[in-house]
Amino acid sequence: MAIKTMIKWPKKISRSLVEQLIRAEKDPQKALVIFDAAAAEYANGYKHDHNTFGLMISRLLSANQFRPAEDLLNRMKDEKCKITEDTFLSICRAYGRVHKPGEVIRIFQKMKEYDCEVTPKSYVTVFSILVDENQLKVALKFYKYMRQMGIPPSVVSLNVLIKALCKNSGTMDAALQIFHEMPSHGCSPDSYTYGTLINGFCRLKRISEAKELFAEMGIKGCLPSVVTYTSLIHGLCLSNDLDEAMDLFEEMKEKGIVANLYTYSSLMDGLCKGGRCSQAMELLDIMTTEHLQPNTVTYSSLINGLCKEERISEAVELFDRMKLRGLNPDAVLYGKIITGFCDAQKFHEAANFLDEMVFGRISPNRLTWSLHVRINNTVVRGLCKTEANRAFQLYLSMRTRGISVEAETFDLLLNCFCKKGDLHKAARIVEEMVLDGCIPSETTWSTILRGFSDRKKVWETAELELVELVDKFTESH
Repeated sequence: MAIKTMIKWPKKISRSLVEQLIRAEKDPQKALVIFDAAAAEYANGYKHDHNTFGLMISRLLSANQFRPAEDLLNRMKDEKCKITEDTFLSICRAYGRVHKPGEVIRIFQKMKEYDCEVTPKSYVTVFSILVDENQLKVALKFYKYMRQMGIPPSVVSLNVLIKALCKNSGTMDAALQIFHEMPSHGCSPDSYTYGTLINGFCRLKRISEAKELFAEMGIKGCLPSVVTYTSLIHGLCLSNDLDEAMDLFEEMKEKGIVANLYTYSSLMDGLCKGGRCSQAMELLDIMTTEHLQPNTVTYSSLINGLCKEERISEAVELFDRMKLRGLNPDAVLYGKIITGFCDAQKFHEAANFLDEMVFGRISPNRLTWSLHVRINNTVVRGLCKTEANRAFQLYLSMRTRGISVEAETFDLLLNCFCKKGDLHKAARIVEEMVLDGCIPSETTWSTILRGFSDRKKVWETAELELVELVDKFTESH
């Protein structure tokens, strides 16, 4: 009501004014107050129509406020306001956007209950949402229901059916069959039909069939879109046909079709995996001159490729450029840089990046756990050769963060500190090794004994400590 009193309503309110006020209000709940206030102010004259109702429902749906939106549907029915098909479909699309296909079906079924005419457009829209949500069994059942209800095949509905069948390798041939049968239904395949099939074949690495369809498009006068070109370029890269992929990229530009981020990313990823990072870096320069900003996936492909080619300094430079653009590297990308340094035997630099990960609060999760274990253990083992104290500090950090220490890492740490004569650290490592349930090998015990025997003054203490450790180990097992 506070908003109601703030608005200076004119003597005669118009629907265009109400729509203007609703659009201007950023908060959907406050917009709803304005919507209610308009009707309350002019209870004996003004009434909302399907346009103002539809706009308010749209505002609520944009904020995922589904219940208030559906309440307005009931209000429209009570006020005998015509409910259009588009109003229902806007709710269906909103539920699809938040991955609730069951709610999409429920809203669709309510259309007849509200005396709303259900046209083929509604059937195809719901069918498309189900396919996009990968509810393929439900989608195909819904398609059969469409046919039973007398909805005739159309280019749009058959395109959605082909898209559904292209999502599964086992039904790809069925998709091709539907494509060939389209003319018998009075439907000519369009660019979308061809693009969907080409993408499906490329995903399954059936490149020759994708290329045949691509060539057929030109003969039939169907112009390939940037999506179609990108799908085929991606497929050629997956098959390591990099020269052909580059030729297709050049052809695309000659025809005036502007490459998008995914086109460049697919091509650069293929080039990097094929050991052609220099060519990929040239594409990065072209991409940025065309005002296309690379994303994390693009940088990840390039950094991985540069690390594989042992161009670690260039990889780090690119890594820094990525951060300057406000893109946050994840554990996988840090892992690639750290692995690159380890492969180059630069363990000090690798340890610096591990520290950066820790300070950046990039912690292990279910998906990255094995990666964290691998890179931490690798860096500790490498540091044992040159920076024993830093190796020990990283080892302690691993234990604090709950990252598993591998048997080989324990052995190298023990060997390192026994040789240095740092028996205090060696004894601690042995104790923690035993507590972790890691069985010291005969070689490890010999290393420890030699380390302690070289220090005659502490031999008796060492012997007692070893006996105690063996007892602990025996008790725990």
